[in-house]
Amino acid sequence: MANLPRQDDSLPLSSKDKGGEMTDHLEKPRSTASESIKAVAIYEVVKGVGALLGAGALWSWHTDLEHWLTTATGSWRHTFGHLLAPQIDSAVSIAQQASKNWPVFLLLIFAYASLRFLEAYGLWRDKTWAYWFGVLGYGVFIPIEVYYLITSPFDWFKLGILIFNIIIIIVVYRNMKRKGLI
Repeated sequence: MANLPRQDDSLPLSSKDKGGEMTDHLEKPRSTASESIKAVAIYEVVKGVGALLGAGALWSWHTDLEHWLTTATGSWRHTFGHLLAPQIDSAVSIAQQASKNWPVFLLLIFAYASLRFLEAYGLWRDKTWAYWFGVLGYGVFIPIEVYYLITSPFDWFKLGILIFNIIIIIVVYRNMKRKGLI
């Protein structure tokens, strides 16, 4: 009976601080997610917020989107020339399609943002499913990105996105390996 812990022994009541002195405070539990995984989670939140901002713009301007796109594209080309011209043209084409079917696009955008926020939450909280979701979610697009990089004219933007996505996959994969998930 002498080896049984008392009821108050289960909580740490004191710990040593950096100076070696005893302090009477409880330490807060820390997340086991690494800083690199938290960075990926923040990136996911940024993507989700960007999608919601796009949904807000579509909601606000869907009736006058054609005029707004013409003005914005003209301003961009006047200021930046042909910088990111293929991406701007692609975004304009998608936005024109979205203005015709804006309720459907709003639902798609909200679904996308929800997935980004869900993944960010799971990664921040160090959930196993979020690691798998991240690796599979980014990994499925790598062959598509490589295909478009090879078949279309060279584009630094597409190459940068491909490299960035590969880095994210490597970060998540290494953390999965460190945690013993694979």
